[in-house]
Amino acid sequence: MPKDPEEKTNNEATPPEELPEATISPEEALAEEKKKAEEYLANWQRAQADFINYKRRTEQERQEFNSYANANLVLGILPVLDDLERAIKAVPEEFAGEDWVEGVRLVEKKFRTILEGQGVKPILALGMAFDPNLHEAIRQAKGKEGIIVDEYLKGYTLNDKLLRASRVAVGKGEDKTEKEAGDSE
Repeated sequence: MPKDPEEKTNNEATPPEELPEATISPEEALAEEKKKAEEYLANWQRAQADFINYKRRTEQERQEFNSYANANLVLGILPVLDDLERAIKAVPEEFAGEDWVEGVRLVEKKFRTILEGQGVKPILALGMAFDPNLHEAIRQAKGKEGIIVDEYLKGYTLNDKLLRASRVAVGKGEDKTEKEAGDSE
């Protein structure tokens, strides 16, 4: 038994009038917990969306890497294709129908087909308007101004991105030849 009559033992209940006023009702506690749960859910949904975006981004980067990984290899092969084209153009007329000439043409065609299958496409140049994004002007020549009049080295794109610019001659606006210019004076 307690020594002081006003002293209480641990197992006696505290009367309701002595409870602290800071207690909240069960409805308020439930509302607060619902608010926390909604915050957690929103954070989880944001994290899930971020993860999905991350996966998409890394997949896109991987695809871009794969499509351009062979760019250096293709750049090393293009001079061989250029040489095959020059060799075919240099064949004299008397040898044009020979089997070995046709064999070289078939090799060049197969080479081009394989490169196109990898996304390599030639850039059209002759007769087109000069585009500094696709063409490299190495000289000016007589012809319609701003129009490509000669192509010295064929350019290529890889999956619609520039791989090698075409080296071209661009018209400087002189359509008349010197003889025609002298006759009109």
